[in-house]
Amino acid sequence: MARTASGAEHLQAARELLHSARTAEQMRQAQAVLLPLELGLSLEQTATAIGRSVGATCNMRMRFMAVCEGRRGTPRSKHELRNRATATLEREAKILDEVLRGAADGAVLVVPQLKPQIEARLGKPLALSSVYRMLARHGWRKLAPDTRHPDGDPQAREGWKKNSPARWSKS
Repeated sequence: MARTASGAEHLQAARELLHSARTAEQMRQAQAVLLPLELGLSLEQTATAIGRSVGATCNMRMRFMAVCEGRRGTPRSKHELRNRATATLEREAKILDEVLRGAADGAVLVVPQLKPQIEARLGKPLALSSVYRMLARHGWRKLAPDTRHPDGDPQAREGWKKNSPARWSKS
């Protein structure tokens, strides 16, 4: 036989959330608490009703009760939250201003060479892709492709090119 649902002391808070919910996720969270307590549904039936897995439904219930009891802060919206962000957007902009000073003068910037400077200012290692994403977040983009390799030989390159006549004559 299944256990009876816990959280009866949070029933009123769940009802209030159900009526004041602004997102579908808040509505599901309130339903995850209310359906087992008011209608006697099992966790599996509740998960089916709200369209989530059993594990996700259990996590929603536990998270709601933890917030009500003050053991956990209220979750922020996804737009406010930058998961695993190494710095705030303002701090990132300040670091990029310091590192990219030569860009204003038209200097060529090579991202792998900037990476150690950015890591030193952040105080933690970064993946190269994170540096590229940081640059993209702040409006930096590659303006022109590389036209030649720095160690290339211009004479060999000219010799490699086709030297076709301007017009083909019919034989």
